[in-house]
Parts: sequence; structure tokens; C-alpha cells
Amino acid sequence: MDCHIYGVAFLLLLCRTSALPDNPLPRTALSSTTAGTSSSGTSTGINSNSVLVALLDSHYTELAELVEKALLLQTLEDVVGHHNITILAPRNEAIDRLVDPEFKQFLLEPRNLPSLQSILLYHIIPSRLHSRTLSQQASHLTLTGEQLQLPAGSLSDPNVILRPDGVIHGINQLLIPRSVQQDYNRHRSLADISAVLPTGAPDVDPRTHRLKKLAPPVPLGAPPVLPTYVAMAPGPNLSPAPAPGPGSGKHHFDGHNQVKDFIQTLLLYGGYNELADILVNLTSLATEMGRLVSEGYVLTVLAPNDEAMAKLTTDQLSEPGAPEQIMYYHMIPEYQTEESMYNAVRRFGKIKYDTLRLPHKVVAKEADGSVKFGSGEGSAYLFDPDIYTDGRISVQGIDAVLFPPEENVPAAEVMPADKKPSTVTRHTKLRRGKLLETACKLLGAFGHSRFITCQ
Repeated sequence: MDCHIYGVAFLLLLCRTSALPDNPLPRTALSSTTAGTSSSGTSTGINSNSVLVALLDSHYTELAELVEKALLLQTLEDVVGHHNITILAPRNEAIDRLVDPEFKQFLLEPRNLPSLQSILLYHIIPSRLHSRTLSQQASHLTLTGEQLQLPAGSLSDPNVILRPDGVIHGINQLLIPRSVQQDYNRHRSLADISAVLPTGAPDVDPRTHRLKKLAPPVPLGAPPVLPTYVAMAPGPNLSPAPAPGPGSGKHHFDGHNQVKDFIQTLLLYGGYNELADILVNLTSLATEMGRLVSEGYVLTVLAPNDEAMAKLTTDQLSEPGAPEQIMYYHMIPEYQTEESMYNAVRRFGKIKYDTLRLPHKVVAKEADGSVKFGSGEGSAYLFDPDIYTDGRISVQGIDAVLFPPEENVPAAEVMPADKKPSTVTRHTKLRRGKLLETACKLLGAFGHSRFITCQ
């Protein structure tokens, strides 16, 4: 019976021994496999023992700061999740002092973010390379897809940081790829800078009051574009053509859309909502302005701001037609900009501009380096120049509401009611001609002065 028991125990031990694998994995390999499985299964997190965490906590602070500014942390996390990496970390002095300040400013500009990312990815090799392998190989493929040739003597701190997913080597210079160097050279040569030429107000033809269009280039040997009699016609200084009048039927401009854009600009600019409300809701001036611009007229609007419009009293706006008359006095039937008005008052001292409130004119003169409209307490300064300029409508912001000067009132009308004007009797003496007066004197000398004409 004892032999049967020992036989069963021997069979169980033999089965357990045969179930074990022939080549069991070592502990290190097992732990690395588990870590790789967990990292591949959860790509959203990163191990605290990762080479990226070591880089951010290392003394390579300049490089770590550039990696954060280039928004490369998520990209590097994905790379580390697939394979090991080798980071060539320049010293802080190599980035802070040895790099040209103009080149560093070029990298930190927001529009040059791809160049900054390229220069950082150029320092990362998607494989684990120790210092001996790094120095033996001639070139290495980086994350940018370019081949890196490490300069001789640039490896200053080999194997400075070792982690399971990568290694960091310290170098004493910043490596610049050819693509970034080309971008920087193009930036310095101003080849990719789209400069906008400074342009003033649109050029308007004084004869037709229309915008001048640039003539297309004429090839060599082509016939003249204009006939001879048109090309030799007198210019606007000799025979100016009249402006198109109302009802001419020639609608060359979309005045209503231009007025709509001008009012929309006032609202977006801020501080001129009251004027926009008067033009659109309180009156029909917006429609009238659109009709005038469609007919070919140009307008300059002196726009009082909201603070100035708030000073208007109810009596000034309650009379029939008062808002229209106030706005008419702020509209000049000319296209003027801040530059043109300031140059005019600088040259001539005082300028009188016609307004749509006939026959009143608004006076402009130079004051405190700006343009001052009106005189006395009712004057206004050019506050916000060139709020809107499109070649047909010009809007200039002022800080007060203008009123035309009062007409001279006779003294008899301003005299108090309790006093009555004294009636003065004046004896008018008939004026006689010199010839009749001489004849009467001669008749008087001869005693014939009893004629009626001589009395």
C-alpha cells in the first residue's frame, strides 16, 4: 500500500515538472514586457521614470523650456510609447549665450513655430544609442527625417541620464538643421515678408468724381490706348467737368452699401452710436446720403462723438427738422481726409468749407497741432481722424456738436419791450444839382429869386 502512495506522489511531481517552460524569462525581461504592455495599452499617461520626465526635471532648463513652448510634449509622449529615444541636450550656455540673439528671436516668434519644432526634433533620435555607438556612426536619422552628423568634440556629457525608455547625452552646442537655416536666411533676406505699401486716400478723378483705376500694362509696340484728341484734351485745371447732378441716371456707385458700411464702421469703432442712431432711426439721412453717393457725389462727415451728442438739449432736437439741420451742417460736399485738411489749414491759416446746410459754411483752422472747427465756445477739435475712408465717404470724429454762427440781429429787435424807441423827426432837405443851384444864385443877384424852383 505504501508503494502505491509513493507512486502517485512521484507521478504528480513529474507532471508539475513537465508543465514548466524550457526557457523561463528573467525577471528584468518580464518587468519590461509588462511595462511595455501597460504603456501601449494606455497611451494617455506617461511613466514617472520616463526620459521625458527626467529631461523636464534636469539641469537642461533652456531645452526643457523650449520643448514646452514648441508644444511638443504630447508628440514626444507618443514617440516614447512606441520605441526608445536618444536626446542630445545642449547646455544652457549653448542656448542662452552662444546662439545669435536675432536667431533666437526668430525661433520664438509665433509664426515660426514649425522652425522651432524642427530644430528641437533634430536633437532626438528614435533609437537608444550609447555614447560609443553615437560616436562611431557617421550619421543618425532624427525625428525630422533628416540625417544628423554629430560634430567632433561636441559630446560633452555622455550618458548623463539613463532611463528605461531612453538616454540623454549632453552636448556643448545647438545643432541647426539645414531646413531651419534656409528658413532663417529667407527671413533675413526679406523674401517671404509681404510688406504693405503705405497708401493714403484713394485717388479720385476731379472731372468725374470717380475712383481712378490703374491702367493695365501696355506691351511694347502696341497702339495707343487713348485717341490723340482725348490724350491732348485740357485737364481739370483748364476745363473742369461739372459733377453729375441729381436725376442724371448714371449710378456708377453702390451708395447705399457704402453708407451701410460707414454706419457699421461707426458702431464697431465705438463712441459714435448716437450719431448712427440719428442717421438711421431718427431721420432718413442715411437714405439721402446713399442716393447722393450713387449719383456720384462725395461727402465728408464731421461726426460728433457720444459725449458731445449727450450735451444736446431737448429743445434743440424737438423742433421739426432740427436733427436734419444739425446733421446737414456736419456734412461737407467734398472728400477730405485728416491729412488734406491739416495741410490746408497749415498753408492758408483758415479754410471755409461748404456744408449741406446752405448757405452756412464751417470754418477750420489750425490749433494745437490739429484741426479746429468753428470758433469760440462752440468749436470742436478733430478727435478721431479717418474713422472711415473709401474714396467716396470720409468720416472724421470731432469732440463737440457744431452750430452755424448766429446772424447779426438789428438793435431795434433786441431792445427791451418796456422801452419804446424814441421817434426822431428829421427834416430832409432836397438835394439840388450844381447847375440849378448856380442858376438860382445868378437870378437872385439880378432880383429874380421868386421862382418856385429856387425856393
